[in-house]
Amino acid sequence: MVVSLLLIAVFIALFALVSLGLWWFTTPIRQSFTNTPAGEYKHAFVDPSSGNTTAFPSLFDEPTVKLSIIVPAYNEEERIKKMLDDTLAYLKTKDFSAEIIIVDDGSKDKTTAIGLEYSESVGTSNLRVLTLKENQGKGGAVQQGMLHARGELLLMADADAATEIRDLDKLLVAMESSRDSKTGHGIVVGSRAHMEEKSVAKRKWYRSVLMYGFHCLVYGLAVKTVRDTQCGFKLFTRPTARVLFTTMNLRRWCFDVELLHIAEKLKMPIREVPVNWQEIPGSKLRLLEASILMGRDLVIIRFCYTTGLWKVRRRNRLETKKNK
Repeated sequence: MVVSLLLIAVFIALFALVSLGLWWFTTPIRQSFTNTPAGEYKHAFVDPSSGNTTAFPSLFDEPTVKLSIIVPAYNEEERIKKMLDDTLAYLKTKDFSAEIIIVDDGSKDKTTAIGLEYSESVGTSNLRVLTLKENQGKGGAVQQGMLHARGELLLMADADAATEIRDLDKLLVAMESSRDSKTGHGIVVGSRAHMEEKSVAKRKWYRSVLMYGFHCLVYGLAVKTVRDTQCGFKLFTRPTARVLFTTMNLRRWCFDVELLHIAEKLKMPIREVPVNWQEIPGSKLRLLEASILMGRDLVIIRFCYTTGLWKVRRRNRLETKKNK
């Protein structure tokens, strides 16, 4: 009798453990079907000079500036000022029009307030702040910024200025030579792959093991043409952004891998360009947690697109709805 009860208890425990594991593992899949569709969010920006609010334009409008720089930010009050100072100084040397969109991803600090100070200083035609009420994850923040940008070209750039903004020159040159003249599609990815040998020598052994393991998983499951999928410095044409950022499903980990996976499926031109990068103190990344979650999301990307749970569309979702 006692043995039978023990066996039943073990079975229940194992069943509960497996159920919890499956629930955790499938979280991104379930969220992709229950999240508010990205295109249904409506945002407005504040003009600090007048206090007036104005609705953000849509990615599906015609571009009105040459370049949009999308900066996802979560509790970045300590690091974002340098990035903004460097970027604004860089843009002053250029003869093309540009805007910066800071996407505050539900920060608890003064990230939005700092952004508004800069917006008041340079004007809302040059810098706007999009504040999300709730944290959506870096992918969700980038997605919302992209969907409300005015640029012919759209750059995602991290708030910590880990990549030198001057390296945008390299990405712009590469885009001119690689974008598809018929479709207008093109992606240029900033890459730290050329720095790997030097960084391995400085990095602790377990970090190197995790890095190479992640690269192998990315290559085997999702993206074969890009060595560094995680650098937060990527340039998109407007037609490409319209397709990718209405198709993507992941809003947190590995969203950039998913973007590149979709692009490869659609045979969009992708170039990888070496950039200067340095590690900036203040990162909120927890290595073990990030490794587990990114590994999970890589498997999910492969599973969902292979089984058809997530579909690759040559036309963006919003455009498809309009033409029905």
